[in-house]
Amino acid sequence: MRYLVLVSHGMLAPGMHSVLKMLMGERADVISTSLEDGMGADEYVANLTEALKPIEPGDEVVLLGDIVGGSPLTNALNVLSERGLLPTTIAFGGMNLPMAMTALMGLSSGDLSTLAGQMLAEARDGARQLEIASDDEDEDEI
Repeated sequence: MRYLVLVSHGMLAPGMHSVLKMLMGERADVISTSLEDGMGADEYVANLTEALKPIEPGDEVVLLGDIVGGSPLTNALNVLSERGLLPTTIAFGGMNLPMAMTALMGLSSGDLSTLAGQMLAEARDGARQLEIASDDEDEDEI
């Protein structure tokens, strides 16, 4: 089986999980946990270890974290390493909703390398500045 695992500081990962449920339905292959304000690293690792229990040897993991080098992502990689799951894991920092949606849609098909490329493309394409016309420009066009 292939899993999407979301980790973050604060409530970003659970919030992203909630949005994915709203847009794409409840899925057993999505796991999220976060390092909440005031939580120590040991408590976070214990929560993470519990959340990752459904993942078995041989399963594949798409891991999305909020910040490259941040505690949630680093600790998630450590826990996956202790369980022997790093060879079947792809990991990303800087998660955003288009990236997470692409990951979720691609969990059941293709190889991890192709999925990684698709996720990175969606992450880049999903971030852009919008051109907003001023009120003066709108009046000139009428």
